[in-house]
Amino acid sequence: MAIATVNPTTGVTECSFEPLTSEELETRLARASTGLTKLRNTSLEERTVLLDRLADILDDEVDRMAAIMTTEMGKTLASAKAEVRKCALGCRYYAKNAAAMLAAEPADATAVGAARAEVRYQPLGVVLAVMPWNFPAWQAIRFIAPALAAGNAVLLKHASNVPQSALLIEELVARAGFPEGAMQTLLITSDQVASVLRDERVAAATLTGSENAGRAVASLAGEQLKKMVLELGGSDPFIVLPSADVERAAEVAVTARTQNNGQSCIAAKRFIVHQDVYEAFTDAFVSRMAALRVGDPTDPETEVGPLASRSGVTEMTELVEDARSKGARVLCGGAALEGDGWFYPPTVVADISAEMRLFHEEAFGPLASLYRVASLDEAICLANATRFGLGSSVWTDDDDEVAHCVESIESGAVFVNGMTASFPELPFGGVKLSGYGRELSLYGLREFCNAKTVWVR
Repeated sequence: MAIATVNPTTGVTECSFEPLTSEELETRLARASTGLTKLRNTSLEERTVLLDRLADILDDEVDRMAAIMTTEMGKTLASAKAEVRKCALGCRYYAKNAAAMLAAEPADATAVGAARAEVRYQPLGVVLAVMPWNFPAWQAIRFIAPALAAGNAVLLKHASNVPQSALLIEELVARAGFPEGAMQTLLITSDQVASVLRDERVAAATLTGSENAGRAVASLAGEQLKKMVLELGGSDPFIVLPSADVERAAEVAVTARTQNNGQSCIAAKRFIVHQDVYEAFTDAFVSRMAALRVGDPTDPETEVGPLASRSGVTEMTELVEDARSKGARVLCGGAALEGDGWFYPPTVVADISAEMRLFHEEAFGPLASLYRVASLDEAICLANATRFGLGSSVWTDDDDEVAHCVESIESGAVFVNGMTASFPELPFGGVKLSGYGRELSLYGLREFCNAKTVWVR
């Protein structure tokens, strides 16, 4: 795939970049090694000051960065600005809390026959981050901020369709005052990732992306015995039970399905509704989905912009046509919009069965699957009938149902009476084929730290 900005609103290639040559890549790897040494020689207090400064710069550059993201992958300008502000929030969170998270933890010295025993958290080294296009700023910053706070250097291999976003991130980190080489963007192809990960100067890797990309990079990391964190796809359930506020659930369901033009791993994708409230929820949900305004993402009135690529539209079309041909009903949407750009309307499909692709595959666009169930146990069984396990949302006012869902749903997160989201304060990640390891919070910070045991007689 070419490294280029192709505007999904128009389909026009606005600029392109040549991948780094072997010599250029070697220069950056050497610079990362030097940058790591410089970063480790700064104090934790200095690094947190730099993170605060990065947060200020992000706030100052919100309009510029948002415009680039909207141009490169089509998210609405309003959501792009909110994403940049969230990045600033994440930087401030680690600036405030990293010292406590990285502080030495005393152990029971008497129990281990020592005068003093503790655990210290030290950086692993240079970490390769392979990031996706759907949240060009947040996906990168939510890893970069804790990695730099811990003293790790970062090499960012961003998605090939968001090169300007990737280069801007490097610029802003440098402007914040981090040492040269501490954070670099690598404009490389997917084929060049292997040589970077095999380099002895690279200690670990993290990847957010597709299941196939995760398998490829994780197998390389395993071959090299290097630490890996994966955040892959999701087919999140959104369960609505009889005691729920159905109108509120339907309102939030629309946002949960169409956020980021439907291109989010933690977007609700499968709407599992109890038969007692199925009709009421369906009427409210479908009418709201059908009423959403699709169009130019720079227009403040637009609620859903284009998909990031032509292949995304093709994928949505194929999923819907496969389901329709096997008996599913399309309640709204269901056909790509004509004209320039890669637009697909908010779509709801019902009467889905297990022989349909839509039952098994992640729909990465504004396409909702609607299911009717007769009981809570049936809802949970259907929620777990997927190879993914990232997030989930449950709507009920029954405490026993809440407890049962929290215990039984196979996912990295359960949100009750709210849509799944990521917060700097909470760990983020999945189970099953949604990946392993965690980002954000204390857990994300320590993923790329050496928990060093210290024992002193």
